[in-house]
Formats: sequence, structure tokens, C-alpha cells
Amino acid sequence: MLEISRPRGLGDIANLGLTLPEAKQLLARVQRAVVAAQARDHSLVRPDRSSCGGGCHIKDRRVHQVATLFGTVAVRLPRFRCAGCGHGESSINWPSHCRSTPELDQLRAHLSALMPYRVAAGVLVHLLPVEAGSHHETLRSHTLELGGQLRDAAAAETTATAAAITITLDATFIRSCQDGERHLEVRIGNVETADGRRQVFGAVAKSDTDIAALIRRSLEAVGRSAATAMTAFTDGCQGLQSILAGAGVSERPIADWFHIAMRLQHAKQAASGLPIDKPGRTQAKTAIVAEVERLRWRIWNGKAKNARTTFERVHKVMHVFKDERGHRTRGAASRKLWHALHEVDNYLRGQSARLVNYAERHRAGLRVGTSVTEGTANFLVNRRMNKSQQMRWSRQGAALLLQVRCAVYNGGFGSGLGHLFGPVCSPGPQSVMAA
Repeated sequence: MLEISRPRGLGDIANLGLTLPEAKQLLARVQRAVVAAQARDHSLVRPDRSSCGGGCHIKDRRVHQVATLFGTVAVRLPRFRCAGCGHGESSINWPSHCRSTPELDQLRAHLSALMPYRVAAGVLVHLLPVEAGSHHETLRSHTLELGGQLRDAAAAETTATAAAITITLDATFIRSCQDGERHLEVRIGNVETADGRRQVFGAVAKSDTDIAALIRRSLEAVGRSAATAMTAFTDGCQGLQSILAGAGVSERPIADWFHIAMRLQHAKQAASGLPIDKPGRTQAKTAIVAEVERLRWRIWNGKAKNARTTFERVHKVMHVFKDERGHRTRGAASRKLWHALHEVDNYLRGQSARLVNYAERHRAGLRVGTSVTEGTANFLVNRRMNKSQQMRWSRQGAALLLQVRCAVYNGGFGSGLGHLFGPVCSPGPQSVMAA
């Protein structure tokens, strides 16, 4: 019997309703009462001994301690012995190894995917009457175990078929705790349809996770069929293009505008920093800035083959800055500009076969780059595993935790906590990310 006494008056708003400790006590008591009733009903079921025709009698009762969301409960279940052959039987349909409920395991993994293990353990103990499995190392082990199950899980069945799917693939890095290795490469991506269905996926390079299998599973989850039109985006990395080919994406990936825009932005910043302290430099700087903007227009409108015109015109006036001296903490602006233009030139040469008319795609409401994947890298990897989180990762630990984080953001746990994408939403206007 649990008796809760609260003040009658409401002169102090703190006296309104139950306090958190009282609510935790009440939940724990209710949980124990429900479990006891379930155990009594379960013990009435006798094993079937049709092979010998004997009847089963209760031999003894064994207590099983099981951790639940609302406290650890003791489940008293009988063990049986056959009166005919003497064969022993345990309780029917009771798992041989059961220390916690699946709901508790899932919540522990869910919280651990969104915040550090130690913080997740503190939140769990603070809000719920959890008495077992609340140590941060316990949360870590359960989370990584669930990550392994998610990694090997089959694709979810879907009845909807997508007419077109856009897939973007990129890479980022996290700190490594392994000797001789400073960083771990993490490959992440998005799969999305025109009606708003979206899935994210990720894998640590050189781990046991097959990223090609994850891509195929994500494509199936959003409704890929034999008639689905596929559009892929990557940067200039040949490894990422090979991954897409291994996942069954036969179409040549488009060079994404985001990485082109970043290189153009570097050139624009260098051009804007050119000095105008000598005669002739003002006019030269104006011409160079205009040519860099013209270069952006050419690439955006599918005229990258004319980019050499920009480089030649800039080269003709660069001699005005040949005696420029840089600040002791940074190089000369003209040298930075020429280096940035060379990077753009080399990138365009290497990706010439994958360049398209980005302006035309944008006007049609189609995606033009992996800027969405850059955002994915931020919420999927950086917020939990990088940035302000001063921690280093093992390859296996990062790989398995990443699978749990993907499941959280994809809504695989059936909870709104952390879930970013609805099953179907209205596609908004596409925006162009210029670095």
C-alpha cells in the first residue's frame, strides 16, 4: 500500500499535483502489481507432454529479476516436472536470458544516440524509477549491441513506389582514439523522393559496416523499383563514386554545386582582398572581381568549357600585383587568388564529364548539390561525435553508434524524440547553397 499525502491548499504552486519522487514511487508500485498479475496468469499454463501422456506438476518457482522502465521487478515463474517420465520443463514462452525489457533497451540506446552516455544515464535515472542498468558503461554496451542489430537488419517493406529518387553521398571526419590514426572517415548520405520521403545513412570507413548495403536498404525503404529514375550527387572523390556503383546506382553521379561554390567563394574572397594602393590596381581589381563572378555564372549555366576565358583574362592583368608583399601572418592576396583559380581549374578538368546546367535544374525545382548532406553531417555526426564534444572514438564504437543515430533520425524507434523526417511531407522550394 502506497500512501501519498499532499497539501490541500494551493497557496504555493509547488504543492500542485505529484512531485517527481512521488510519481516514480507510484509508477514502480503499479509496475510491480501489473507484473505480479501477469506472472500469476502465466503460471497457470502447463507444458504439453503429449509424447508421454503424463501431466506436469509444479516443481518449484524461480524468481527472475528484470529491469523495466519503471523499476526492477521480480517475476516468479514456476518450473514443472512431468509425472509420467520425470522430464523437467521451464515456464512456457519465457526467454532463457532476459535481464531487461526491449522497451528499456531501446530507450537507453535512443538517449545514448542523442547525448553522451554519462548524460543519458543521468537523464534516465532522474526521470524514471530505473534501478538497474543505469551506469553509462551499461548504456554504451546496450547501445552498441542494438547498433549491430540495426546494421544487419533487413530493409523495411514499403508499398509505395517512387518515380524518382535523389541520392547524395559525402564524407566527414571524427577524432580517433586508435594509435597512429588521428581521424576516422565517416561516409554519410541522404536518399529522398519528390514527395518528401527521406532516409539518412552512414558508415565509418574500414569498419564492418557495408555502406553499399545501407544505401540499397535506404533505397528500398523509400520505394525504389526497376522503373525509378535515379539521380546521384557526390564531390570529386572517386571512392564515393565507386560506392554508389557498388550499391547499384548505375547513373553517373553529378558533380554537386556545393563543392564547386566553395572553391569559387575562395577565389572571390581572394579577389576582394587585392590591394588598390598603387595606380592601375583599382581598375585591375575591378576587372578581376568581375571575371570571377563571370566564372561563377558560366559554371552555373553549364558553360564550364568557357572557364579558360576567365583564367586568361585574369592572367593578363595579374602583372599589376607582381610586386605585392603579403602580411607576415598571411600571404599576398594575388598569390591566394592565383592558387584558388588553379584549384577551380583543376577541379573543373577532373569533373568535366559530371558537370551539368545547374541553373536549368534549379529552375525546374531539382536538386543541384549535396548541401543537404552537409547539413546531415552536422546533425548526424558532428553534434554527437565532433565539434564541442571533446572525445575520441574507436572505429567499432563510432560505427555502431552511427547506426543507432540513423535509426533515431529516420524514425525507426517509433518515437518523435529526435525524429527529423516525416514519412511524407510537401517538398518545399529548393535552395542553392553557395559556400
